[in-house]
Amino acid sequence: MMSSSISLFKLLCSLIVLSILPLPSRSADPDPLQDFCVADLNATISLNGFPCKPAALVTSDDFFFDGLSKEANTTTIFGAVVSLGNVITFPGLNTLGISMNRVDFAPGGLNPPHSHPRATESGVVIEGKLLVGFITTNNVFYSKVLSAGQMFVIPRGLVHFQLNVGKGKALAFTAFNSHLPGAVVVPTTLFASPPAIPNQVLAKAFQVDNDLINTIKSKFGS
Repeated sequence: MMSSSISLFKLLCSLIVLSILPLPSRSADPDPLQDFCVADLNATISLNGFPCKPAALVTSDDFFFDGLSKEANTTTIFGAVVSLGNVITFPGLNTLGISMNRVDFAPGGLNPPHSHPRATESGVVIEGKLLVGFITTNNVFYSKVLSAGQMFVIPRGLVHFQLNVGKGKALAFTAFNSHLPGAVVVPTTLFASPPAIPNQVLAKAFQVDNDLINTIKSKFGS
C-alpha cells in the first residue's frame, strides 16, 4: 500500500513539473511577448535579433511592404534574382517568425544550390515551370517539376535549388518560418568568400586541379 502511494506521488510530481515547463516552440524564431516589435535597424545594441522601435514612433507604414511587387532584372550570372522580404527590408516582421521572398527567373535561370540555416521554406510557383529539388543529409535527392499554382516545401537547413525549365520566364514566391532565415549560397560561399578559401582546400575537396579552381573563382570575380 505504501509503495503504491509513493508511485502515485511520483507520478503527480512528474505531471506538475511537465505542466509548468515551457512547451517547445514549433517556429524557428522565439514566440513574441507583445503585439509587435517593429525592428529598430539603427540601434547600436542587438541580442539575437533587433530591439523594438518605440511604440510611439510606429506608424501604419511599418506594417506594409511593396518590395515584392516589382519584377527584378534577371540579367545576372545565374539568370535569377531573389527579392528579399525579411526583417532587414521589412522591419515590421521583427519577432513574428515569418518572412517571404520573390524569385524571378529568366528562361533557363537558376536559383543556385543554397540552404536556409534558420528556417523551413515553402513556396508556390506563380508563373512558368520550375524544377525544384533538395538533398537530405543522407545524400538522397528529391525533385519535381512544378507549374503555376503548385507548391513545394524544403525542410530547414537542407541544400536546395529551383531551375526554370519552361520556355519563358518564371516567378515564385517563397515563405519562411523565420523573420531572418539566412541563406548559404553554395557556389558563392565556396568560390567568392572574402577572404578566399585556399585553393588547396577546394582542389582536394572536389578532386580537381588548382587551375580549374582558379577558373571557377574567376567566374565570380574572386
